[in-house]
Amino acid sequence: MNNFKIHTIETAPEKSKGQLENSLKAFGMIPNLHAVMAESPAILEAYTTLHRLFSQETSFNAEELTVIWQSINVENECHYCVPAHTGIAYSMKVDNNIIQALRDEAPLEDQKLEVLRTTTLRIVRNRGILNENELLEFYNAGYTQQQLLEIILGYSQKILSNYTNHVAETPVDNAFKKFSWEKVAQ
Repeated sequence: MNNFKIHTIETAPEKSKGQLENSLKAFGMIPNLHAVMAESPAILEAYTTLHRLFSQETSFNAEELTVIWQSINVENECHYCVPAHTGIAYSMKVDNNIIQALRDEAPLEDQKLEVLRTTTLRIVRNRGILNENELLEFYNAGYTQQQLLEIILGYSQKILSNYTNHVAETPVDNAFKKFSWEKVAQ
């Protein structure tokens, strides 16, 4: 039974109010994910902190951030995050071919980005266990140990959002409904 509240600034617990005000300032709206997370000020703060760290303080560019986020979102079948990150990718000027391939679980044309995608999926599917050949493939593509750790940071952020959206059945924001998504049967 889903009865998670989509909080407003007025209905949120006191410790979440400031965080929701920050969301409103940053996005011009309060994303439903943040509104649901507001029920637990700690998870909302953790999520927004991890998002800031991953998106602003890692060494990845917009395409690479999108590859990591969407690979995880699609793998975890997140009905909310795939459309949201599709809209975010377009706002970050990521190439449409990359956006569509990620949504469709198709290999990426750019070989370096494809290695990033497969490495991200291996981390998710194998609980962070990579063999020597998989690590060499990642490093030979031009990525570093720092970036391997940064994928784990991005995955930490996505666990919070994907799993919250699963249990809360978070409604997709109006701004992202046009990017709605369902996993393609394999």
